[in-house]
Amino acid sequence: MLSQYLDAELPESTCEEIRQHIHRCPPCVQFVESLKRSIDLCHKYSSSEVPRPIRQDVRRELLGAYRKMLSARGRASGL
Repeated sequence: MLSQYLDAELPESTCEEIRQHIHRCPPCVQFVESLKRSIDLCHKYSSSEVPRPIRQDVRRELLGAYRKMLSARGRASGL
């Protein structure tokens, strides 16, 4: 929901809950700042050529790393 939060697409009560959490959570502050920078970079980027598709082996490796990260976050938060 952070992208919707940054784009002001959520109800004000939800935004306030997120603001309160972020204010008390240094890792979330870092993550939100990183997300803001990523969004800003994406808005500034314009390519004249379409990138080639990702090779299947690279795609599998990226998905595996992503799933591993999600699993580690779940364990860290007690899920």
